[in-house]
Amino acid sequence: MIKTQNVPQAGDRVKVSVEGGRIEKGILLDSHDRGVLLLKLDNGYNIGLKKEDIFEINVIKKKKKQKKKEELKLSGKKPIIDFYLTGGTISSKLDPETGGVKWLIDAKELFSMYPDIFEIADIRLKTPFSKASENMDFNDWIRLAKMIGRSLKNSHVKGVIISHGTDFLHYTSSALSFMLGELNKPVILTYSQRSSDRGSSDAQLNLICSAHMALSDVAEVMLVGHANINDNYCYALQGNKCRKMHSSRRDTFRPINCKPISKIWANGKIEMVNNNVNKRSKKNKKVKVDAVFDDRVGLIKFYPGQDPKILDFYRKKGYRGIIIEMSGLGHVISEGKNNWIPKLKEIIERGMFVYAVPQTLYGRLDPYVYSPGRKLKEIGVVFLKDILPETALVKLGYVLAKTRGRIAVNKFMTSNLVGEFNDKLGIDFIEEDFWKIL
Repeated sequence: MIKTQNVPQAGDRVKVSVEGGRIEKGILLDSHDRGVLLLKLDNGYNIGLKKEDIFEINVIKKKKKQKKKEELKLSGKKPIIDFYLTGGTISSKLDPETGGVKWLIDAKELFSMYPDIFEIADIRLKTPFSKASENMDFNDWIRLAKMIGRSLKNSHVKGVIISHGTDFLHYTSSALSFMLGELNKPVILTYSQRSSDRGSSDAQLNLICSAHMALSDVAEVMLVGHANINDNYCYALQGNKCRKMHSSRRDTFRPINCKPISKIWANGKIEMVNNNVNKRSKKNKKVKVDAVFDDRVGLIKFYPGQDPKILDFYRKKGYRGIIIEMSGLGHVISEGKNNWIPKLKEIIERGMFVYAVPQTLYGRLDPYVYSPGRKLKEIGVVFLKDILPETALVKLGYVLAKTRGRIAVNKFMTSNLVGEFNDKLGIDFIEEDFWKIL
């Protein structure tokens, strides 16, 4: 049994006596392994000690209690941006005393890490929730959309920024594009691939460029982040036509089947790349927030040899619609024992909605080129052109929460509600540098 003087807490300076006469001194850190005590030594290195080898722990100095934080006051001289912290790497900080990562909770903490954005605007911080993006769901999208709606209706607020984890950011940006509809001011989502304590962090530039874009005349749901691996400039991307394309690169988000909206530099320079965008309303046009979602929707990635009985699972579970990532121009198995055509026909006749989207991401589907596509169209599968699979899933949940009846649902799903389809695809929409060897 370990002998202790007081109960040591993460952040306390302690002396640890290990069996055999060895003594270690340092700051006690949070440890994810219950059997290991983690210690930050005076030389800056961390060591792990097996608790079974520890004889005694003495607290040398207790961690200082933090003073109650005061609210950061607005200057009244700069434009106001409402900043929503939702989680992710960009919304967290390293606690050097505990060794753990903690969520930012107030404007003073944000200011201490990213003071440059406070030079650009007065920041009003809001924290609807703090979650890793994989833990978010449609309820979070609805809550966020309703809160942002209030910011958009406030004539004193010039723009909105949302910090978010990268992995499922494009789901949230797609959801907000549908739920917020036609905007009167910019709504920016941003991120960081690398934490603020790292020299290679992308957070600083992403936030500065986001602040400049939040004050621009572009009234769209946009994602702002590094345009390349260097700290040159950022892209503003259409929220429902971009995707995370690399696990760790700082320029992970790329535009799919469209051009970036603009380039943004840290000095505030904005160069428009696509002028076919909604512009800021000078009269603070009223925004209609339509934050609804039916979660009885699914996304299936088709693969060779896949048993079509997977469709029965969704039908028996009460799903109303599914999105299928199909191969090529829109194909699934259409002959042999795993022929998908009969099963798709069956579930459509039983009332399910089935939509086809491209696995390739780039380019669009065309059911008329080959016979499998024509067969799918004949049985009622609807082809959604060049839409991203994630955007299609979010759109289907949004549409099914608003509409009933096959004709009405299909009309909404094939209509270009907020720019989710691009009818003018060309090779110039694929960035040449993106295809170079990474």
